[in-house]
Order: sequence, then structure tokens, then C-alpha cells
Amino acid sequence: MKLCIVTETYPPEVNGVAMTLHRISNELRLQGHSVRIIRPRQASEAQNARYDDTLIVPGLPLPGYDGLRFGLPCSHKLRTHWTAERPDIIYAATEGPLGQSAIKAAAQLGIPIVSGFHTNFHEYMKHYKLPILEKMMRGFLRKTHNKTRRTFVPSQDVIARLAAMGIEGTRLLGRGVDTRCFHPKKRDIALRQRWGVDDGGIVALFVSRLAAEKNIPLAAKAFEQIKQRHPRVACVFVGDGPERPKLEKAHPDYIFAGMQTGEDLARHYASADLFVFPSVTETFGNVVTEAMASGLITLAYDYAAPGRYIEDGINGFLAPFDDSPAFLQAADRALEQQANWPAIRAAARTIAEGLGWAGIVKQFVEDLEEARAP
Repeated sequence: MKLCIVTETYPPEVNGVAMTLHRISNELRLQGHSVRIIRPRQASEAQNARYDDTLIVPGLPLPGYDGLRFGLPCSHKLRTHWTAERPDIIYAATEGPLGQSAIKAAAQLGIPIVSGFHTNFHEYMKHYKLPILEKMMRGFLRKTHNKTRRTFVPSQDVIARLAAMGIEGTRLLGRGVDTRCFHPKKRDIALRQRWGVDDGGIVALFVSRLAAEKNIPLAAKAFEQIKQRHPRVACVFVGDGPERPKLEKAHPDYIFAGMQTGEDLARHYASADLFVFPSVTETFGNVVTEAMASGLITLAYDYAAPGRYIEDGINGFLAPFDDSPAFLQAADRALEQQANWPAIRAAARTIAEGLGWAGIVKQFVEDLEEARAP
């Protein structure tokens, strides 16, 4: 199959959507399919940089997200490209101007196109105090996705939410995790010592973009509660974003490790003990399965990846969705069961080991073949 993936975000950007698309495209190629990526050039890239199987289009910085860009409208450029190199099917992974151009050009050329729903942008509006835009965003998303033959989503609860919004033709495109990269053996005693923690201490970890939609205040509150109950604890934030300066000022005793990738990110995960993740805007939450693969005790809300893979008290701890008091109570329960942590860690790792990409991408290909049919 000749597949073209159109996306506003892709490595060298570092975020969940970019890394997911990179994993999917690599696995598709391993399974013998031809994959071409169309994306904007990123600020970190040289203007003359060229890549195999990639078409670079113009882009502009995304307001409020330093280092990220969105693609500019380019229907004519896409029509010209696809007339010369016609794909069997197109996957518009993002809904921005570039994705809109892809949907328009595909319709004009009669090429089957499907879409991806990777980010709950409409739910971000309330976290940025823009509730009026939420209704508008819902209508925009419904109109966009219903122009495509299928909309691929990462979890069953997202399928239910999109159905309630009037988005039709949804299909599940699950998520895997790289269990060779994210592994308990990456635990780094020297790193823990730099954090001021010995073998008897605890490292509480948060990994994500430090932005309003990630429910950072509740993560900080959970950290404070953990510190009160266990003084020998280091509270570590991995990631960057607009909330970081305010957090650093309010919590000078926290450790801010900045953005980490690859082996460095794996070491940070494995060198921690508790993974605290109170976000309520995830479509999946790749960081949760990465933490589980690293053998951490995960504390999260009961939806998306945590709801699917965590069994409360067995391989992590859950709280009812968006219930802050219950989330803090779950943190207490996790500390009370510290004697059981070795078994909980092992159970988390076992679940992660079953989340390979090969089967997920094979099912994706079957769904794409179905979508191509007249």
C-alpha cells in the first residue's frame, strides 16, 4: 500500500502525536508498505534540509507553543504532488490548515482520505479560559472529520465522546510502547543521588508538557501531599512549557529536568518510583504506558490509557475521572501500600510488554484497506 501521512507535527518535534506517528510510519515500512510524510518545516531544522520520503511545506509558529509550527494552506501544492505521485490512501493526522488542505485536495483528485483524532483541542479551551470557543471547536472538528471516510482514535472512551459530538465512522488505532527503550533496567543510581534521594527515598515524577491543559496544579498538590507523608522524597518535573516559570517560582524545592528524549528520558522514568499524572484532556496518554514499561507506580484518572491498562491496586492506582479529592486519596493509598510496590511494578511492566506496535499497525492497515474500497 502507498500511504501518505499529512501532519502538522512530526519529529524532530517532541510530543505524543509526533512520536506516535513516527512509530506508526516506521512499523508500516517494516511491514512492507510505502509511506510518505507531508509536514511543515520546524524552527530547529535547516532551511535546506531534505529528507527521504518527506515533503516539507511552509509553516508558521503555533501561538503559545514555542518550537511548534502549523502548516499553511497549500491545496495546490498537494494536488500537484499527488498528481505526480498518487497514493492509494491519505491519512490526515491533524486538523489544522495543512490537514484541511489535504482533505480538499484529496476530494478534488478522488483519492480516499481518512483522518486521525489525536488531541482534545476542544477541551483545552476551558483550561485556557476560552469556553466560548469550545462549542465552535466541536463544530469545526465534526465538520472536518465527517469529510473523511474514517476517523482513527486511540481509545474506546474517545470513540464514545466523538459519537456524542456527531463524528461518524470512527475506528480504533491503539498505541504501543517501546519496551526496549523504556525499561526498569535503565534505573540510574547516580541520577537519583543528584536528585538527593538514596535507595530508601522516593522520587515522584511528572512527565509531560508543562501547560494549563495538563492539570499541573493538582500534580503540584499531590507532590506536596506526598512530601508531607514521606519527607525523603524528590519531586521531579520532566518537560517544558508555559507553566514552568510560574512553577519554578512557587516550588523552588522541586526539580525541573526540562525536556528529555530517548535514552535520557528512559533513565528519568526508570530512576523514579511514583508517576503522578492528573491530566484530564488526554486522548490516550503515551506517558502512562512509558511509565508502566519503566516499572513505575502510576497514579492517574480512570480513562484513556490508565482506564484501559491499569487495574487499581494491582499495577497502579486510579481515581474517578476529574475527581481531585479522590486523586489525592489514591496517592495516599499508593504510599500506604509501599510494601507491595515490587509486585505492582512487576505487574505494570508485564502489561506494557504486551503492547507491541506490530499488531496495532497490522489492524490499521486492514482498516485502511476497508476504507479504500469504493
